[in-house]
Amino acid sequence: MSSFNIQVNRKDINQYKIVKQEAPTIDSLADGQILVKVDQFAFTSNNITYAAVADMVGYWKFFPASDEWGIIPVWGFADVIASKNESIQVGERFYGYYPMGSHLIMSPGKVKPTNFSDVITHRQALPPIYNNYINTKTDPGYSKKGEAIQSLFRPLFTTSFLIDDFMEDNDFFGGSTIILTSASSKTAIGLAHLLAKRKSDRSLTIIGLTSKGNMEFVEGLGHYDQVLSYDQFASISKNEHSIIVDFSGNAKVQENLQGHLGSKLVYNCLVGMVDWTQRGGADSAATNGKFFFAPTQALKRNKEWGVEGFQQRVGIAWMGFTSQVGDWMTVKDSVGALELAALYSPMLNGKIDPKIGHIVKL
Repeated sequence: MSSFNIQVNRKDINQYKIVKQEAPTIDSLADGQILVKVDQFAFTSNNITYAAVADMVGYWKFFPASDEWGIIPVWGFADVIASKNESIQVGERFYGYYPMGSHLIMSPGKVKPTNFSDVITHRQALPPIYNNYINTKTDPGYSKKGEAIQSLFRPLFTTSFLIDDFMEDNDFFGGSTIILTSASSKTAIGLAHLLAKRKSDRSLTIIGLTSKGNMEFVEGLGHYDQVLSYDQFASISKNEHSIIVDFSGNAKVQENLQGHLGSKLVYNCLVGMVDWTQRGGADSAATNGKFFFAPTQALKRNKEWGVEGFQQRVGIAWMGFTSQVGDWMTVKDSVGALELAALYSPMLNGKIDPKIGHIVKL
């Protein structure tokens, strides 16, 4: 049996290759390890952000490749096909963080009926939120029919939840206008949904900036008070204290917004790299903010609320969000390594219809 993964050049993520090799077998496993076969995963602009900021944040460390090549992490489902761990059986299915490829050897620790943590040596110093794998047999929010929505949105919505919580935790830094760039991106949509729900208790104006081609789609979501194209930034009021939540990474967009808002910009939250080719250099306007690293806020809340309390809060918010996703999104499947490779460049260059959620099946 063969295995494969998609590797990208760490210095130029436009370059990628399919690497094929013999698949691991049970003889490849040490005591306590398992071998999983990745069945399906979501491929979104979030994965491009992983690649664009990987050296800064450490995303290449999860699934090491060789030399100048790296493997982009993805969120999806995998099945156990070999096990030397008495607590995990062949055939069990887990949702979590996998390589963009077909197979993975894992070292489960802290094994419970509900989940385990991969404690393989090279991942022990990495954020624990990425090392947790959920058993579908005991996940109350799981359904086979809902796997695509879970893969596409669950990790992104968790980030949306944590940004929303971070803002509330800091009293929105005194701001009342929240400007979301790349307003059609899935994480921005999740955040706009959560912010809109806060308006019953707090005076907020939610503005979405997007490309002209996506304006009708973003307006139709109903989450934003105002939707503007990027060249309409000057119509944003300069009378209110404002927050930017930037999912684009575009240096020109940042320059325009910072210059327009001036002292009324109370917080600039840098999240994504949807428009990663326009992020500019180390001294560009796109760096004049604070990078939001979701695991930091998650760790804070896990300590304050407990792991179960955190998951419960996310779960309640998640159910409210997913109940309306089917109204505007269509799932499209790509099958196998070649179709995945064909999807890579359009995703990298932002040539993806926001109304389509891409699932890769292996």
